[in-house]
Amino acid sequence: MSQLYLSSSPHVHSGETTSAVMRAVIYSLIPACLVAVYFFGPSALSVLLIATLGCLATEAVCQRLMRQPVTISDGSAAITGILLALNLPPTCPWWMTLLGAVIAIAVGKQVYGGLGANPFNPALVARVVLLISFPVQMTTWSKPAPIGSGLDLVTTATPLGEWKNAVMLTGKMPEAASGSTINYLLGNMPGCVGEVSALALLLGAAYLFYRKILTWHIPVTFVGTVVVLSGIFWLVNPAKYPDPIFHLLTGGLVLGAFYMATDMVTTPVSPKGMLIFGVGCGVLTVLIRLFGGYPEGVSFAILLMNAATPLIDRYTRPKIFGALKAEGAK
Repeated sequence: MSQLYLSSSPHVHSGETTSAVMRAVIYSLIPACLVAVYFFGPSALSVLLIATLGCLATEAVCQRLMRQPVTISDGSAAITGILLALNLPPTCPWWMTLLGAVIAIAVGKQVYGGLGANPFNPALVARVVLLISFPVQMTTWSKPAPIGSGLDLVTTATPLGEWKNAVMLTGKMPEAASGSTINYLLGNMPGCVGEVSALALLLGAAYLFYRKILTWHIPVTFVGTVVVLSGIFWLVNPAKYPDPIFHLLTGGLVLGAFYMATDMVTTPVSPKGMLIFGVGCGVLTVLIRLFGGYPEGVSFAILLMNAATPLIDRYTRPKIFGALKAEGAK
């Protein structure tokens, strides 16, 4: 006798597994990691290794303590570690990097029940906690010193930081803020480990689009909103506000739009909801950058929109097929 199985949709499996998706994301981040190590040397490599191994170890310990199966082989903890490292300064102390890994997994993920239950992006939770707790270390940047150049890392400000400081002191944009677009694109500028090379991040994102792991909804609306809104301010007062290309290539916009804001767990599930989420992230990013106390607003914007995700899902929920007819029949 045949059996009838009842379950909720979807009823067709795509063939992808969690571990396969995580591996693809790891592969896509390899170019950005290589560029970071090239420009910042062993210090960037140390941050990457400590953050990744710290997240793996923390997840294993948490799951043991909660008497759950250890699932570090699925790659989700490794992804969190890599993304956390890409959001840290290349000279971040080892103990702070390790603390961030513990916060990301224990506080940002496992306390909610593990993979699939966390409402906020774990790596961003750790970054913001570290930024608030250790603002000096988290805002100390270094000039790139490419491998083989013989140069040492020298403390300096990021392009966004230079612009913010100049505007606060003089009310005008510094000349450096309209500097070399090529350097910004390639990553030859101060910044977080993974914020420096927009080109490397875009190459990785292209691979994820090819694998159909990413959809266009959130990245395009996020970046598009930042470009349009920042462009309006730039047209109104170009002496004070940077052009959209500067906003696009400096800071964490590309990393946030393609890798952080597209987290499947913490973002809306419907296409309409994704569009709203992307626009919200873009608006908040520009407002924080232009009028907030920090020169960068991507992390705060994504976390705020993560908090709004349940409401967005509620109000963009697709109508049940046949619901209108049923209501009319009543």
